[in-house]
Amino acid sequence: MYKLLVVDDEPLIRKGIISLIDYRELAVDGVFEAADGISALKIAGDEKPDIVLADINMPGMDGLELASRIREMNPGVKIAIITGYDYFDYAVAAIKAGVDDFVLKPVSKADITGILSKLIYELDRDKSTREAVGSIGKLADIGGDRGNESGYRRQIAGVMDEKYRDSEFSLRKLAEEVSLSPGYLSTLFKDIFGITFHDYLTSLRLERAKILLLSSDLKNYEVAAQVGFEDPNYFSTAFKRRFGKPPGEYRGYAGGGK
Repeated sequence: MYKLLVVDDEPLIRKGIISLIDYRELAVDGVFEAADGISALKIAGDEKPDIVLADINMPGMDGLELASRIREMNPGVKIAIITGYDYFDYAVAAIKAGVDDFVLKPVSKADITGILSKLIYELDRDKSTREAVGSIGKLADIGGDRGNESGYRRQIAGVMDEKYRDSEFSLRKLAEEVSLSPGYLSTLFKDIFGITFHDYLTSLRLERAKILLLSSDLKNYEVAAQVGFEDPNYFSTAFKRRFGKPPGEYRGYAGGGK
């Protein structure tokens, strides 16, 4: 079981994030919140959270400084930065500096579910590695926990994070990876994540596309291919539907260059 710290100076956003997810299903048994970096740092020292979701723009201490200082106290902590368009350049720098991931406002249930599942999977993997339990790959690391939904959640999230770049990745292929029937997995997936396999996969691909658009000079069709979209036109349509702007306009608006 893991502890989560949510840091944001806007109470509605902070409370909204906390209310989005059934943390018990995510194997999180302690949820803490802070309105600024200074109080968050104290909580981090006292409670030693395993995961931190922190806004990048806060009074007293911004999210990047907070992330750096928390990681000094606990090198194994997983940190995701919550940011808006105006601060995205800092978020890209943070990823390069070692922050594990980011979420772009406004956040959705799919965003929070996806990022927490990914970070929990990484925590499980790290823990298994430290304990030297198993040596046949990431899925074997969590094999002992496959008898319940928490185990399947982490296993599925790990496979999704590894395979989303494959344009032919499908529910059937995921079912083969986790040794379940496609029909049963479809129902289980919706029960565990609250969204369908297709919606989760699309959300994951679009989130990764954001990083590539703003941290590289890849053309839109190249970004589409790298995150698993076969059809660049469909990628552009899905991207605009999700973020309100087509990829090229989004990149320019957010200060990412071309």
